[in-house]
Amino acid sequence: MSARVLIVDDLYPNVRLLETKLSLEYFDVAVAMNGPDALAICEKGACDVVLLDVMMPGMDGFEVCRRLKSNPVTAHLPVVIVTALDQPADRLRGLDAGADDFLTKPIDDTALMTRVRSLVRLKAVTDELRSRALATREIGGPDPLALAAADTGEGARILLVEDRPSAIDRIGTALSQHHQVTVETDPHRALVRAPEGGFDLALVSLDLEGFDGLRLCSQIRSLERTRNMALIMIGEMHEKARITRGLDFGVNDYLLRPIDRNELIARVRTQVRRRRFSETLRGALQASMELAITDDLTGLHNRRYLDRHLGPVFGEAALQQKGLACLLLDIDRFKSINDTYGHEAGDEVLRAFAERIRQYVRPMDILARYGGEEIVMVVPGAELPDARAIAERIRERIEATPFAIDGGTRDIGVTVSVGVSVRRTTDTGPADLLKRADTALYRAKSSGRNRVEAAAA
Repeated sequence: MSARVLIVDDLYPNVRLLETKLSLEYFDVAVAMNGPDALAICEKGACDVVLLDVMMPGMDGFEVCRRLKSNPVTAHLPVVIVTALDQPADRLRGLDAGADDFLTKPIDDTALMTRVRSLVRLKAVTDELRSRALATREIGGPDPLALAAADTGEGARILLVEDRPSAIDRIGTALSQHHQVTVETDPHRALVRAPEGGFDLALVSLDLEGFDGLRLCSQIRSLERTRNMALIMIGEMHEKARITRGLDFGVNDYLLRPIDRNELIARVRTQVRRRRFSETLRGALQASMELAITDDLTGLHNRRYLDRHLGPVFGEAALQQKGLACLLLDIDRFKSINDTYGHEAGDEVLRAFAERIRQYVRPMDILARYGGEEIVMVVPGAELPDARAIAERIRERIEATPFAIDGGTRDIGVTVSVGVSVRRTTDTGPADLLKRADTALYRAKSSGRNRVEAAAA
């Protein structure tokens, strides 16, 4: 792997030992001997995972972790605290500071490498989402980093898959104060409920009676609707080999019995925040993609979308020797509407015009704002008689019903001219189709408007 791991430790022998182990596993290694240097390296984006010692002079590891997680630039960076401190209170301090894991020296090499690889994969996915989603800030969308920083990790929907009554009681009591917990004792029913319950996280016991809890984790991870759900395994100390396998195929974290209440709360909070952060990024990415291909005023697709999708649709029609129609619709005397009633009224008309046309569109059709008051409708499978009939229905509907303006206090009559073309075998590309529709539209305008003209097939 080419991921870079930052080792933060003030003792050179410790650094050298970890550096050797990581290099043998083909990781790139960076080193910081103190907290301020570590923060500087992380802010530059020069690492993928941080292995952080606690006992350092000046700024200890807990403070370094806290600063990393409170800084939007570095909050997404996975941090593993590696220390000789082995008390539950120490582990809790690390998790409360935002650490993704807490490993106690002497470190099991397999556990360390498995955890690092798991976090590297998580970081790679998060980086890809961040790089795309942050574009929403440039086009007026919400800042996903700011939203994530404000998340407390509370109010989650949690699925607990456990068949020990005592464990159900302890875990449920610990989590129910800040989360909504659903208990399922049957793993088969759990697999059915997981994609239906809108859960943020699942806690799965590895030693369910008559069923392999690790298999359940794998099944949850493989389902489309639960692929991004946070998963925490609950196991025994002697099950570390199985826990390692779980981390390898994408389980996010684990807890060992007997479960410390505070550690449970902290690990759940961390995974809930991570899951929501990823979902926020995915949502921001989807929003940015939609904004990039959507016309702000009408809500229709824009010219960029048309240019990108008309070519493949045209090619498919040519390959299958099927019909393809193009309707170019233009509001008659739209400039006079703006001049007489104002541009705000013109915008109201254009929005309503687009909404009326949308009612004639099938899922496979393309409807896009072509420019100004022109809208283009592409109809796969349609021949000239079909296209003319669609155009006439739209024209009649526009003429028959006035458009409301000034917040619905006034009505104005509007008509539309339509140019229609269909694909010819001699066409070299979609530009020919659009050009003939534009020529037909010009004839409709020149012939008195409020009419449909079609280019010869």
